[in-house]
Amino acid sequence: MTLLGIETSGKTASAALYEDGIMLGQYSVYTSKTHSQVILPIAKKLLSDCDREISQLTGIAVSSGPGSYTGIRIGVAAVKAMAFALDIPCFGISSLEGLAYNLSCDGYICPVMTARKNLVYTSLFRGNKGVLERCRNDEIISVSELDSILSGLNGKVIITGDGAENFISEFSNKNYSLSPVQLRFQSGSGICLAALNHTPQSPDEIEASYLQLVKAEKDLINSGRS
Repeated sequence: MTLLGIETSGKTASAALYEDGIMLGQYSVYTSKTHSQVILPIAKKLLSDCDREISQLTGIAVSSGPGSYTGIRIGVAAVKAMAFALDIPCFGISSLEGLAYNLSCDGYICPVMTARKNLVYTSLFRGNKGVLERCRNDEIISVSELDSILSGLNGKVIITGDGAENFISEFSNKNYSLSPVQLRFQSGSGICLAALNHTPQSPDEIEASYLQLVKAEKDLINSGRS
């Protein structure tokens, strides 16, 4: 398998290339630019530097959310188009699961992504010899609720994601530890590794997962109330 992983759900635009048990390469850029300006040039350069052609891809994986509405739409649309044009399968991967696969360590892993106000996107995984078991579905909850959930676990918990540092600063618990900064943010490699444990999908089956209403939906609901 020659698998391209695309990650655009946060500030980091990232592309990784995985082939037959080897991560051939990865480019990641923490940027304020629109991902539409960055992600395809990164992917093209990655393929070129790894001496691979786009026609050699046998699958493409993408972060399908939660995260940035615009970033998710850009990544999902790009992967749908490429998979359809190449007639290859694709994988829609939770951005939270991708964050957990950045670590792939034993024990509990809790990805925490900033949502709004005191809310975070989060889930919970437990690692065992490089394979992650999902313990909780992706959800958007308050940081205090998350602390209640994690403090009830029996064992150490590694907190990762862009909201991890703030969460650990606010809630002191000897069982909480912060993931290394180089593994803390979304990456194409995490998306690739997660995809290896998922069933391939057709482009039509990939859907964005926002976990909360987008602005247009909120405006529509509010207009119906007036």
